[in-house]
Amino acid sequence: MTSTEARRAVEAVWRMESARIVGALARYTGDFSLAEDLAQEALAEALVSWSVNGLPAEPTGWLLTVGRRRAIDAFRRRSARDERYALLATDLDEGLPGADALFDPERIDDDVLALMFISCHPVLSKESRIALTLRVVGGLSTDEIAKAFLVPVPTIQARITRAKKTLAAAEVPFVVPEPQELAERLGSVLQVVYLIFTEGSFASNGDAWIRTDLASEARRLARVLVRLEPEPEVFGLLALLELTAARFPARVDALGRPVLLEDQDRRLWDQSAIRRGRAALARAVGAGGGLGAYGLQASIAECHASARFVAETDWQRIVSLYDALAQLTPSPIVELGRAVAIAMASGPADGLALVDAIAARGELAGSHVVPAIRGELLTRLGRQGEARSALQQAIDLCGNSVERAALERKLDGVSERRGADARGIVTPPV
Repeated sequence: MTSTEARRAVEAVWRMESARIVGALARYTGDFSLAEDLAQEALAEALVSWSVNGLPAEPTGWLLTVGRRRAIDAFRRRSARDERYALLATDLDEGLPGADALFDPERIDDDVLALMFISCHPVLSKESRIALTLRVVGGLSTDEIAKAFLVPVPTIQARITRAKKTLAAAEVPFVVPEPQELAERLGSVLQVVYLIFTEGSFASNGDAWIRTDLASEARRLARVLVRLEPEPEVFGLLALLELTAARFPARVDALGRPVLLEDQDRRLWDQSAIRRGRAALARAVGAGGGLGAYGLQASIAECHASARFVAETDWQRIVSLYDALAQLTPSPIVELGRAVAIAMASGPADGLALVDAIAARGELAGSHVVPAIRGELLTRLGRQGEARSALQQAIDLCGNSVERAALERKLDGVSERRGADARGIVTPPV
């Protein structure tokens, strides 16, 4: 095996098994930060060993064994000042059960679940949760995370280092939360996966309209989570991600330019993802007790998936779902989505009145989405001058070059359009 082949093999194993490896090592050592360092040392050794000896029969087991040996070396170095480490260090020589526990198949799910909850612990900032989750659960490198969020690599490294120190200072144990803590902590985990997907689905910056790798990683994390913690709202999040991602193949044209919902070739929508999304939504609904925020958003996405074309969309049902969502999790973004749905159900004037009210409050003053929607609704009402002004404001605020170009094309075409025509609404990412 060449060094290039070895690197590719290591990267593939790490991407698929990083959570199991770090989780098992964290359970063994009781030290989350040490476990991640040990896993990285095992990867470095694999790059050398696998290029010489070839890919082992059990790559994950090989990495775990190397990580454990590195842990024992660390324990021995610390043994003079910590009896617990000294006791663990005897495992290799005396064959105590601690070694086999790394490979206990009954513990794998618990290890990964604990790892997800630690990475998304409430003591961490939102930015740190995302970076740490992508690093230790998603298996992304710091370079990949930095590129995904368009920030310098040292910034991501600092966030991850700071997160580890914060967890250590708070003495966060490597365990699945107790039942009474689970609901609160689960919400944090779901939010991080949702935010990762949102950035992938609607890139806030850069020169790509959709970052499919980032969105795909969020979907993978959601699938892992639904196996480990099959709660209704977890199914709701998975349904939302699958149903939204189903439209990705039709959301950009051959040149990578955005294609709005009403212009998309729905034959390109991923029917397998739609089926998976509907199945997950059915599980959320079947649990009873009403849908949560993610389940309601998934139901909105399912309304779009059910319509063969825009005119067939059940906009009144979407308005009702937004009403329920606004009651459950009120936010200006939810209000904006509701305003768009009302514009489609009742006419642009009704929608514009709601959008203007949101704009007047100034809560989304830095977002390009509000003026973009205002520009479209004003155009449909034949108020071209105001529409051009709103679209220019959206262009000035937009950080994504592809979306900005689409807004510029829309601005160029405003003077040619007359009256209302039901095209081109930019829906917010909810």
